[in-house]
Amino acid sequence: MELSIREAKARFTEAAAAASRGERVVVTKHGRPFVELIAVKAASVRQALGIDGLKVTLPDSFDDPAFS
Repeated sequence: MELSIREAKARFTEAAAAASRGERVVVTKHGRPFVELIAVKAASVRQALGIDGLKVTLPDSFDDPAFS
């Protein structure tokens, strides 16, 4: 799939879904390839960063508006 920046903005959900299915999605600027959307494989990223299986626990007051 090839889209101009304007089309990519209007059809981002569709483009992201296509990329997640493994389809090549290229966004063009003035008719030239500018960026490519690719799906991230979360498991491989977590392994590469060494955080596979890491559990994060937040306190109940984490999103307390008094501290924002």
